[in-house]
Amino acid sequence: MTIRAEALFLGSEIYRGASYGAWHPLAIPRVSTVIDLARALGWLPPERFRTSPRAKAAALTAWHTPRYIAALEAAEAAQQVDDAIRARHGLGTTANPVFPEMFRRPATAAGGSILAGELLADPGVVFNPGGGTHHGMPDRANGFCYLNDAALAILSLRRAGARRVAYVDIDAHHCDGVEHGFAKDTDVTLVSVHEERRWPFTGALTDRGAGRVWNLPVPRGFNDTEFTAVLDDLILPVVAEARPDAIVLQCGADAVEEDPLSRLALSNRSHVRAAVALRALAPRLLVLGGGGYNPWSVARAWTAVWGALSGQEAPDRLPPEAAQVMAALPWPRKPGFVPPAPWVTTLLDPPREGPIRDEVRGRIAALRARAAAWA
Repeated sequence: MTIRAEALFLGSEIYRGASYGAWHPLAIPRVSTVIDLARALGWLPPERFRTSPRAKAAALTAWHTPRYIAALEAAEAAQQVDDAIRARHGLGTTANPVFPEMFRRPATAAGGSILAGELLADPGVVFNPGGGTHHGMPDRANGFCYLNDAALAILSLRRAGARRVAYVDIDAHHCDGVEHGFAKDTDVTLVSVHEERRWPFTGALTDRGAGRVWNLPVPRGFNDTEFTAVLDDLILPVVAEARPDAIVLQCGADAVEEDPLSRLALSNRSHVRAAVALRALAPRLLVLGGGGYNPWSVARAWTAVWGALSGQEAPDRLPPEAAQVMAALPWPRKPGFVPPAPWVTTLLDPPREGPIRDEVRGRIAALRARAAAWA
C-alpha cells in the first residue's frame, strides 16, 4: 500500500526527554515511541515528517491570556512558583507540576497544531500526536494540560480558510477546555465521547451550550461494538450534517482497555476506525493525540492510526526492529513490569466486542433526537 501524498506527521525530539516527573502519569515515552515505531515499520520517510515548531508567546495569546503565558514562561525559567501563581494559574500543582520543559514542551505541541492549521489551507491530513491537550483553560493549566493546542488548532484552521470546523474527541476524559472556548460558536460542531463520572466531571448528556455541542458520557466497559454504534449512529451523521471544511479528531489513547486512568474497554481498532471514517467527511483532517498513560497501548494506538491515515497495512506481527522498540519501553510508575507478549509483538489489538447496552442505545437516541430537532 502506498503512502498518501498528503499525510504529514509532526513530531519533535523534545518529547523524548521532557518529563513531568518520575511519579507523574505522563512520565512515560509516548510521541518518541510512535516516531521510533513508525520508522521501524518503514512508515515515516523523511518527506512525511515535519519538525514541530515551538509556538511563540504572541501566537499562544490567540487563545491564552498574556498574563498566563508570561507566568508559564517565568515558572519554567525559575523552576518554581509562589502561592499566588499556583492559585491563579494552576501551575506547580500535583497535576501540573513544575518541570524543566514546562513551557517548551507544551509550546511545541501547540506550535505543531498551529502549523497544522496552516498546512491544511490545502486539503490533506496532518497527524500531531503531541497535541490533544484539551483541558487547558485560557488563564490556567488544567488536567496535565498547560496549553490548549486543540483550541489553537481550530483558530489556526479558521485563519487558513476553514470556516466550519468539526471537533471530535474520543478521549476517556471530557474536553472541558475546548468546550469552554467554543460552546457558543455555531460554526464549530463539537462531539465528545467520554467516560461518565470521571474527572473533570463535565460533559453531561444534557449540556449543549448555545452552539452545536454533543456530549455522550458512556459507562465503564464501553466496548468496540458500542463504539461502532456511536460512530455510525451519532458521530458520523452529526459531522456530515455540519458540512465541515475541516475536522479535528482528538484521539486520546486512554479509552483503550489497558489504560490505568480509565475504565473503558476499547481496542485500538476503534481509534483507527474513527480516523478513517472521519477522513471521508471533509477535505482537511487534523488528528491529535491526547490522554494515554500505558506506554505500550499509546504507542500501538497512535502508530496504528498513523499507518491507516498514510495508507499502510498493519502487519500481523511486528518485524524484529519494531518489536525491539516496544520491548525497550520503560514504565517508571511500575518498575519491573513485564508487558504481555502481544503488546510487544503486535500493533492492532484483537477486537473487543460485546453487547450494546440499553443505556448506550438510549443516550445515542437522545442525542440523535436533538440533532433531528436542530436540523
